[in-house]
Amino acid sequence: MSIPVLERPESPSIWVAADAVDQARPRSRQRQLGASDLVCERRAAYIHHGWEPTDHVVSPAAMLGTYIHDGLTTAARREFGWLVEKRVADPVIRGSIDIVQLDRVTARQLPRRLRPRVPADVTTVEDIKTRTTYRWDEAIRYGATPGEIRQVMTYTRLLRTVGFADTDGQRVLARLGPIPVERIRLRFINRDSGEEFVQEIPYDPAAAEETVWWLERITETEHPEQARRTFYGPGIDAQCDFCPFATACWGAPAEGRPVQANIVHDDEDVARYLADYVAAHKEWSKADRTKTFVRKAVDAANEGRYGRNALSWQGSEKTEKKPDVRAMIEIFEELDAPIPTVPDTDRMVRALITAGIAVPLRQVTKKGTRRIAVKAVRE
Repeated sequence: MSIPVLERPESPSIWVAADAVDQARPRSRQRQLGASDLVCERRAAYIHHGWEPTDHVVSPAAMLGTYIHDGLTTAARREFGWLVEKRVADPVIRGSIDIVQLDRVTARQLPRRLRPRVPADVTTVEDIKTRTTYRWDEAIRYGATPGEIRQVMTYTRLLRTVGFADTDGQRVLARLGPIPVERIRLRFINRDSGEEFVQEIPYDPAAAEETVWWLERITETEHPEQARRTFYGPGIDAQCDFCPFATACWGAPAEGRPVQANIVHDDEDVARYLADYVAAHKEWSKADRTKTFVRKAVDAANEGRYGRNALSWQGSEKTEKKPDVRAMIEIFEELDAPIPTVPDTDRMVRALITAGIAVPLRQVTKKGTRRIAVKAVRE
């Protein structure tokens, strides 16, 4: 999103101020690879090799998510006594954990002021994620993305192997040493409605080791372009639309061309991408046939919950109001006004409006295609 230019300089867009504050945050100024950067291999490689960002995109939606996040973690600290925004690090990567909910045994090693009022049965690392309504069904159905799992698994691995970072404000925590975290909690918040959905998974050493391997691939590169692009680029994936290295990664688009055209250099590239297109179309065709079959199979089903899905029907009928020609003719006859031989609806409406007479309307129901809608439901 570009910052709007307002005609009154004394009343600039509020997002100008919000963006300035956001850029001054420690996370924004951080140059070491962070756990939140593990969403894309190429992006992580740019940061690891010390490249300066090439793009600055203002994202009000992301900043709103940050405000929600800060408010919720502050509330959790005050009301539950949970540890929030605590730093972890090793020589390769660092991060700030949203919430650590200690169990009673671990908490007893801390001063009373740092013990949780709501302890966990097992020590839990929590990460808060916000979603729009548009992506809410996806969160309920599939949970966290692979990048989000990598992020929280990295936090947990660092806490289990190193412990809290020995920095100002948390040296007492650092003296605990490695923390035996057993559970990971991802708390999704609907940015539009405030609805809450919690996904809990046990700590998985194999998944943590896979994250280490993912990081090693980044650190072993000699140049960022040796790391693969995880996403399909600006205009397709939002991660690329707001990436600070989008131009470095994809280049500037040629006039009239999408930026993805920059990565096709010869006939072999064209042949490879066409093969990808054919393979994707085959999978899409199969999936589309399945959806068409299911749509016809459940045509007689009533709306409601079926297992983990909720069925509803959309667009079957549309009711609207249109001028009632018969009623208008009766009004014209009562007024002894000339009626067109072939009734002209628009002309008659204009005449009634000009005379200050209410235009009679009638309800019209238009038949439309009934569309299926399937949403995830919570257990």
